[in-house]
Formats: sequence, structure tokens, C-alpha cells
Amino acid sequence: MEAVLDALLSLTIPALVILHLVVAPYTKVEESFNIQATHDVLVYGTPTADVYRRLSARYDHFDFPGAVPRTFIGPVLLAGLTQPFIYLAGFRHAQLIVRAVLGLFNAASLLVFRSRVEKAFGKPTARWYTVLQASQFHVLFYASRTLPNMFAFVLTTLALAQLVGDPRTVSAGQCRVAIGFLTYATAVFRSELAILLTSTTLYLLVMGCTTIRRVIPTFLGAFGFSLLASVPVDSYFWQKPIWPELWGFYYNAVLGSSSEWGVSPWHWYFTNALPKIMLNPLTWAVLIPYALFNRSTRLSAQFLTLPSILFIAIYSIQPHKEARFIFYVAPPLTAAAALGASYVFTRRAKSAIYAVASLALVGSVVLSFAGSTGMLMLSSLNYPGGEALSQLRSVVDMTSPSPDVKTVTVHTDVLSCMTGVTLFGQLAYPTKKLNPASDTVSFVFDKSEKPAMLQTPGFWGKFDYVLAEDPSKVTGSWETAGVVEGFAGVEVLKPGAQAAGGDLESGNDIVLGRGGAGAACPGNSQEADGWMVDWAADGAEDSDIEKAQGCSS
Repeated sequence: MEAVLDALLSLTIPALVILHLVVAPYTKVEESFNIQATHDVLVYGTPTADVYRRLSARYDHFDFPGAVPRTFIGPVLLAGLTQPFIYLAGFRHAQLIVRAVLGLFNAASLLVFRSRVEKAFGKPTARWYTVLQASQFHVLFYASRTLPNMFAFVLTTLALAQLVGDPRTVSAGQCRVAIGFLTYATAVFRSELAILLTSTTLYLLVMGCTTIRRVIPTFLGAFGFSLLASVPVDSYFWQKPIWPELWGFYYNAVLGSSSEWGVSPWHWYFTNALPKIMLNPLTWAVLIPYALFNRSTRLSAQFLTLPSILFIAIYSIQPHKEARFIFYVAPPLTAAAALGASYVFTRRAKSAIYAVASLALVGSVVLSFAGSTGMLMLSSLNYPGGEALSQLRSVVDMTSPSPDVKTVTVHTDVLSCMTGVTLFGQLAYPTKKLNPASDTVSFVFDKSEKPAMLQTPGFWGKFDYVLAEDPSKVTGSWETAGVVEGFAGVEVLKPGAQAAGGDLESGNDIVLGRGGAGAACPGNSQEADGWMVDWAADGAEDSDIEKAQGCSS
């Protein structure tokens, strides 16, 4: 029976990663480089002749390079690993497959971490680790997202898994593996991980797990291997000598340019991000402190938590902060919480205090799962661009008057591109409803965003459809084919109250996608007859599908 329970628990994390992917299949702008690069590697390959011309003519990053160059190591690996599966399933499923493979790699690294917890602390602690990790939202939601952080997460989780347990039992070989993985993650994917590498190495040195004479060769070997992997590959794709993470470090740390994306107070990671990532308040408010001060778990809990806390404390100096920048600490901190949870729960029959604490612990896990589910439902509404592009196919299929149409021209605005429009979504597709004999309709997309061009007379006349945040900026004779609503917050309305932004829509628009299905009242609602929750978007989060009047498609 225990073997079955452990097997089911082991399947929980990958199953939830896939569930989060299916419920929220679209992407945001932060993921765009890696998802577009993976598409380009899959579709256009790696030319060996006339390289610059062929790459610059086809690859997306030459037109949209981003603030800093990013490595192609992740996209190349994803493209290579997913190509057989995409061939079998069809390219229309390529984006899901690409994200699923990345998500399953992250899930596998978490299962490796779980197995190390079980080996070091026993099955009860491993079970609590699994339950606590599975009831958190952020790591599972982001596991399949093509952020540089989530490529690095695989390596950092495998690295920190080597250091689970009593520091007196950690071998020199495990230290070398941990330092090697952290070095590679730092040099290739995220330069700020140099802080986690430093804090972890210092703690290993203080605890006597390794020595400087062992650390230096390990670091230099891993660092050299990282450069040999990144520099040639990235110089090829960017067509200039480049080490991307050095550019990123200079841009963010030296120039401080990341502050342009917002500045948070020094304590934000501790007071805002960590409670959100851990989700269950008992983990960070009770279980981790209990494990740190309990004599039987203190040494192991310190080994799990102190390098992570030091990493966050030092990284808090950087003014620009995002929760995804510290996802790497979730597994070790969750393991420390599991130590406290297991200690309490295994003693539930010994006293009333432990019994009540165990009951509260179980209840908190149930509530965390409920909260995580709610967060997933709301987060799935944050991708109106991707949803609009998907719905556009149905609109074209059902409203086009001519079965002979082979090409549809579409303009996608900035919001659409930032909230889900990707190259994977811009595919030709079957048009069986219109004409069973025809094979595909091709979409031609325009992503022009310069105001001067958008205001040029005649610019909009060349498009059949427009995905637009603000229809008033689309000049000419158009009709709204549908509106996809994004999430803009939760509003509790009193009887007789009107939803905020209720006058933004005409009331006659067709609301498409899950935003319309999930809203308790649409954005164009009038006065409420009773208490209700309005989670429909305001105008700033909508993506309208505008159709040119009189067009042939």
C-alpha cells in the first residue's frame, strides 16, 4: 500500500505541471525569446552556407532582439528533443509539446530532489515534501514556461539535491556536482545565480564539506565547459562574437538598466515574493522556523535554508525584483518545511498539542491546493493575445464568405504580442467548414508598432483582421468580430452597484474564449441585481478581433 501511495505522490508533480500547461497554454512577453527561437530552430534549421543572410532573413531575434541577447542553448536543446514528438503529433501541437518537455524536465528535477529527501530523512518527510511542493502554485505554473529562469531551475534543483541531508555526510563528489551545475546555470542561463553559487560554496567551505583546493578546479572546469558550450553556439545564431550572460550581467548589474522595469523595496523578496511562492503560510511562518530550532532537525534544516536565505538577502540589493528570480530556493525551503511537518505529524498521537498542530497542517495543505487551483484559473485569463489568435481561426472559419480564400492578413498590436501571439500560433490551418476540398488558409501577420506607421493613411486597409487592445486606434471601416477578455482583478459588487469599466463595451460585442465563459458579469454589465463577483477585464486588458467591412475574408 505504501509503495502505491509513493508512486501516486511521485506522479503528482509531473501531472500538475501538465495540468497547468493545458489550462494556460499561451505565453507572455518574458517567454517570447525562447519560444520564438525554438520555433525558428525547428522550422528553419541551422544553415551552413550563406549563414548570415539566411538567419537574418528568417530568425525572429534579428527583428526583435530584446533588451539583452539570450542564449540559444535552451531553444536548441528543446528543438532537438521535441522534433520526433512534433513529427508524430503534428506541428499544430508543437508549442504544447515544447513547453511540456521543458515542464517535465523541471518535474523530473523536483522528483530527483524528492528522492534525495527520502534517502536523507525517510519516506514520511519525502511525502510531506511532495505534498507541500505540489500545493504551491508558482513553481508548477512556471515549470513549462520558456523563461531563462526555468531552464536554470532544472540545473539548480539538481545541484541543491546533492546537498540534502546532514552536512557531515555530504561527499566531495556531491559537492563537485553541485558546484558544477550551479556554475553552468550561472554562465549560460542566469548570471545572478553567481550569488547562489557563492553562498552555497561558502557554506560548504564553512561546514567542512569541501576545500578551496577542490572548489577551484571544479569551478574552472565547469566554467570553461560552459563557455565552450555557449560562446560558439550563441555567436553562430547572433552572428557576432558573444557571451550572452556577460551582456546580461553588464546591462542589469553594472548599468542598472533593469530598474527601468520597476523598482521594489529591499525587503520585497522576504515580505512579498517568498510568501507567494511558498503559498502555505505555515511553511514559512511555522514549519521552517520549527525545523531550524528543533534540536533533531536543526543541522539539516540550516544546510537547506541558510545558503538560500543568504542568496535572497544579497540579491535584494538589486532594485528590480520579480518572484521568478528566486524560484530556485523553493525546493530546499520546502524540504526544510517538510522536516518540521514530518516531525509534528509523526507525533500526532503523543499529545493534544501535536494532534491539533497536525490537524491544522492537513487543513492548511487542503486550503493551499484550493488557493493554487483558484490562482491557476485566474492566471489562465492573463493571455488575451493568445486566446484572440486562437479564436480568430474560428472566426475566419465561420464568417469567411468565400471558400477560395487562401490568405488572411492580420495585424497584431503590442498587447497581443505580449500576451500570447507566438510564431507557433501563426500557422496555416485546415478549413473544412468552408470547403472540404481546400487544404489550408495561410495567415500573413504584421507586428508593426511604430506610431508614425500606424498613423499612415492606408496602413490599415491592407489587413483583413486586426487584433487590437484599443479599437479606436484602428482607422477605417471595421466591425468587431469578437472580444477576448483578460483578467483585471476581482471586484465584489454590492446590490445596485455597477462594475468598474462597465461602460467600456458596446453591449453588442461577441465575447469569445474563456474570459467570457468565466466572467460572472461581462465588462458591459449595467447595475447588479445582487451580490456578484466581476472578474471581467477592463478595457486595458481586452483584445478585440476587428474585421474589415466588405473584405473577402
